[in-house]
Amino acid sequence: MRSIWKGSIGFGLVSIPVKLYSAVQTSSLDLDMLDSRDHSRIRYQRVNEKTHKQVPYDKIVKGYKLANDDYVIVEDQDFEDAAPEKSKIIEIESFVDIADVNPMFYETSYYTEPDTKSNKAYALLLKALIQSKKAGLARFVLRSTESLCIVHPVDHALVVTRIRFAQEIRSAEDLDIAKDVTVSKKELDVGLALINQYAEDFDVSKFKDEYNDELLKIIKAKSKGKRATVKKLKPRETDSDDLYDQLMSSLKKKA
Repeated sequence: MRSIWKGSIGFGLVSIPVKLYSAVQTSSLDLDMLDSRDHSRIRYQRVNEKTHKQVPYDKIVKGYKLANDDYVIVEDQDFEDAAPEKSKIIEIESFVDIADVNPMFYETSYYTEPDTKSNKAYALLLKALIQSKKAGLARFVLRSTESLCIVHPVDHALVVTRIRFAQEIRSAEDLDIAKDVTVSKKELDVGLALINQYAEDFDVSKFKDEYNDELLKIIKAKSKGKRATVKKLKPRETDSDDLYDQLMSSLKKKA
């Protein structure tokens, strides 16, 4: 793997030099955009809107638009100067219970690797987080963007998971959801029983991206001039519109 960031994790007066590696990868199929008339690939080009000529990548800069339509060019050094400490340090500001972090805040994760294989400070932070069941809450700059993150243990590695800032989460107040729907104790008891019946330890390895597998089968069949067997959508069978009856039938079906 190729590192995407080099810096250090800091907590208190302790500094741990680390490298970041992407911990996730896409499983979707790589599909090209084509012209339906002759199947030529659609290319996206960086074109100057005045000259209509393609611009070399090394000639492209970033600019901030002012009120008078002029631009201020923002260079790489400007991003670092805005927060030099956050550009090189993942500074843990507090420790929190990871269970308190709403899953809506999660974005993407990165493995950290200490600069030296046997780094005592790295091992200490890893073991302390495991034992305390805490995660470090920190901020740092990645690709010219400030990110909020949690530092948490996964197996034998420290993982940095970017999370969203509070202002990035939309309020649910605008949703048209009734707040006064009455659920009887009998219905709630059966609902809880159904949840307990389906409860198990979290094991994501049991789940595979089946959609892309099925899509690939269809693509391969079409490449051979055949039509793949398509699964039929089976409607859920229910003998009653009553919620309690549906819950009871679900319990019996699972059993």
